[in-house]
Amino acid sequence: MDKLRYQCLVLDHDDTVMDSTAHIHYPAFLQAMEQMRPQVHMTLDEYFRMNFDPGFMAYCTDTLHFTPEDVAQEHAIWQAYVKTHIPTVYPGVAEIIRRQKAAGGYVCVASHSVGENILRDYAANGLPQPDLVFGWELPPELRKPAPYSLEQIMQKLSLPPSELLMVDDLKPGYEMARRCGVTFAAAGWAYDIPQIRRFMEGNCDLYFADPEDLAKYLFET
Repeated sequence: MDKLRYQCLVLDHDDTVMDSTAHIHYPAFLQAMEQMRPQVHMTLDEYFRMNFDPGFMAYCTDTLHFTPEDVAQEHAIWQAYVKTHIPTVYPGVAEIIRRQKAAGGYVCVASHSVGENILRDYAANGLPQPDLVFGWELPPELRKPAPYSLEQIMQKLSLPPSELLMVDDLKPGYEMARRCGVTFAAAGWAYDIPQIRRFMEGNCDLYFADPEDLAKYLFET
């Protein structure tokens, strides 16, 4: 049985566990733009960069000037697409989750995806169900990068910050981990955008270009 480096892995969902943005969230965004802002055109790489900086909601409100009604419409289009498209787990990440659970550890999720979709995706990919899930259904002020998710995980599982590792591909998870004194590992396997890689390599505690390297760090101590 593996010896655990961290008692609890806190995983982002999209582009950390699931290969989802390229196949689900980006096409859903294009569909929404076709209906709502047909003059907007964006490549996949541009979409990744936008999610990194300024972030999706900031882009919608500050650049596209969405009203609350627009936000609700875009969300409805996104959710309708997500409900009929299930992403695939990265094979190396699936192994990490199974090994973590088999060794008696916890796996929690802190994501901007909706909790019921996260649970569906884990089940559809044959993964052990997460111990705790904190998703988009939280009030905006409690979502990443707010510290709420990590604080709740530590409280509910009676763990100190040193027993948690946050794994995420974008800044909200990094900022949340910093606020809570939790070690942060950047997931660099979904895309190779120099702007994002430079920030993550230069600022995060750990950076992993592929899941296999993360597995070696977690279990081969």
